[in-house]
Amino acid sequence: GEPPSTYAVASRLGIELIDATCPVVLQLQRRIKDTYDNDEPRPQIVIYGKAGHAEVNGLVGQTNGEAIVVENLSQLDRIDFSRDIALYSQTTMPLSGFAEMTREIERRKAPGVSFRYFDTICRQVANRVNHLREFAGAHDVVLFVAGAKSSNGKVLYNECRAVNPRTYLVSSSDDFDSSWISGAESVGICGATSTPRWLMEQVRDALTDYISKKFHEA
Repeated sequence: GEPPSTYAVASRLGIELIDATCPVVLQLQRRIKDTYDNDEPRPQIVIYGKAGHAEVNGLVGQTNGEAIVVENLSQLDRIDFSRDIALYSQTTMPLSGFAEMTREIERRKAPGVSFRYFDTICRQVANRVNHLREFAGAHDVVLFVAGAKSSNGKVLYNECRAVNPRTYLVSSSDDFDSSWISGAESVGICGATSTPRWLMEQVRDALTDYISKKFHEA
């Protein structure tokens, strides 16, 4: 997701765009823009997310840069609790964190202040957590394939690593380190929501090639 200014610059420069933005993110952008453009009086638009993240930049851009971004409870002081509030979430944030945000804002807002919140967390991310934790626990070693800068990847990687300390983040097949699988009888390969299948298959092939060579050497 990108802010409207990015599209405007591309149009002005005659750059052809192929927009592969996730439809869930596009829908969220439209909802935030609708709130910003049409709600009277206009509430403070608060986004639970990571400042500077590409998706969040695109969401803030729907509000002419006015949305307030908060990543944790300590940042809630950025909100004026005497004014109406509309809370949205970056699609890849944890459900537990969003629940904490809503409870704390509800507790701190002044009497009579309107507080509306919209759970815009992608369930393809949230619902995968339990499955990934089970997967990580079922293997001696886990290779988690994701981009080094992927927010979704970091969240899910940490979930796996919390269950299995022998979980390793792999951004390409070149990252594979054979020492990771020393003594392992089973190795699982999984990835982030945005990880392409072909990349996981490349990591799989690097692993199987190494195992095959070791078998022939033996």
